[in-house]
Amino acid sequence: MSRICEIFVLMPPSIYATPRATALAARVRDFVENELFALETPEHLTGLHSRIALLLESKRALVKAAGLWGLAWDKEAGGHGLTLCEFGQISEEMGRTPWGHFVFNCQAPDIGNMELLHRHGSPEQRERWLHPLMAGAIRSCFAMTEPEFAGSNPTRLGATAERDGDAYLINAHKWFTTGADGAAFAIVMAVTDPDAPPHLRASQIIVPTDTPGFRMVRNLPVMGESGDGWSSHAEIVLENCRVPPTHLIGTQGHGFLLAQERLGPGRIHHCMRWIGISERCLDILCRRAVSRSIGDGKVLADQQLIQSYIAHSRAEIDSARLHVLNTAWLIDQQGAATVRDAISAIKFTTANMMLRVVDRTIQTLGAWGVTDDLIPAFWYRHERGARIYDGADEVHITSLAKSVLKKYRV
Repeated sequence: MSRICEIFVLMPPSIYATPRATALAARVRDFVENELFALETPEHLTGLHSRIALLLESKRALVKAAGLWGLAWDKEAGGHGLTLCEFGQISEEMGRTPWGHFVFNCQAPDIGNMELLHRHGSPEQRERWLHPLMAGAIRSCFAMTEPEFAGSNPTRLGATAERDGDAYLINAHKWFTTGADGAAFAIVMAVTDPDAPPHLRASQIIVPTDTPGFRMVRNLPVMGESGDGWSSHAEIVLENCRVPPTHLIGTQGHGFLLAQERLGPGRIHHCMRWIGISERCLDILCRRAVSRSIGDGKVLADQQLIQSYIAHSRAEIDSARLHVLNTAWLIDQQGAATVRDAISAIKFTTANMMLRVVDRTIQTLGAWGVTDDLIPAFWYRHERGARIYDGADEVHITSLAKSVLKKYRV
């Protein structure tokens, strides 16, 4: 069997639904429903993070008290030692509300930065930055995308980090740096070896946000909203920022390789969150369909078009879940580098599936669906970017097609 076929072979569901994953998913689901759904008010869905920050911190304390903190960590770090496939199922439950991943300290980009520092950080880096991140005492950001270059090609960067005596001198213009507002440090992708091959030019370097020359220009307004705090996307500038060489993560010139290692599992996190969103929306759609009268003793659920919405949504969500969990399982078994085709496939198919389900839900709700009384309008705004960030659809589609065609070209 060819490799392109092997990566799409689905394993039995029992491989995924381990007893510990099932038990933890149920506990997280209960917490999300009992503690977080009630926070989805128009004020919280349209306001700044600062309006709800103290309330969310109180929920984080409850998560710690319940023994559900650090679900993504291994046992040595005080976690449950879940595989990526197991954690994916937990991530789906967190994704059913906008606050889920933050309250459980699994939000992007912090979860990716924690994984990166855990695997490649020095003892000093782990003590200074990883441990406070794991405790939820600080936040971080990841600065890779630049306005002057296509974000889907991270080998092309204008940011530079030049050795200047006993320091790196960093100059960069970044944007869509998620969570930079209030972050304690940034992990910056910058060119350190300009004469090296494209994939070995950049490095990842920790830059504390209080470093002289580090400036947050603005929080980018997205779909009419300018968020703040952990949910923001910032434009930042680094002008002659000096940091010691001990702030380099891993080996100089390996920044692209570290980014790819980070983004593979990160796409699993995104996809399972999107499945959680889709499940929540389908539930809202069905509840509305069976309760909304349309006259003559009928409800929306009696309409064939609405039944089509429901059937297609159910089938698409279930298909996406199996595809994503299978990919997560393969990453656990083989590593992300060997299943790049599957990662590309789940990225664009799951994002599009989620947006279709959100749209069907809003359509079924009618005019009520576009108000902020209900959660679908929030996701319609905030998740349209799913088809763009972490690699635009077109990039993943092209990459997958080229891989499939390899064995047909002579």
